[in-house]
Amino acid sequence: QAQLVESGGGLVPPGGSLRLSCAASGSPFDNYAIAWFRQAPGKEREFVARIRWSSGATYYVDSVKGRFTISRDNAKNTVYLQMNSLKPEDTAVYYCAAKQAAVGSYDYWGQGTQVTVSS
Repeated sequence: QAQLVESGGGLVPPGGSLRLSCAASGSPFDNYAIAWFRQAPGKEREFVARIRWSSGATYYVDSVKGRFTISRDNAKNTVYLQMNSLKPEDTAVYYCAAKQAAVGSYDYWGQGTQVTVSS
């Protein structure tokens, strides 16, 4: 059973950068997709970015393309979300999630890490 733990959230000024980490354990991840979601205050949870563990193929929501980069470190079993040019509207709790690539829903979730973009 996969277990995910997020870290790296915090308070940053607009235009700043932050890197989130998702430490994965408990299962082999050869055929998994790992994703970042976020939930802003008063809003529904939304998809942010996804990476396929084996191939490294990525996908991003339009609002973060060119600003965010999802990556993985196989040796550390960790997925990262590098966030640059942060905007106040990026403020949210960010969650790491995992699923087998052929499965529609994300079955494994971390507890979340708060990102606040404010001057």
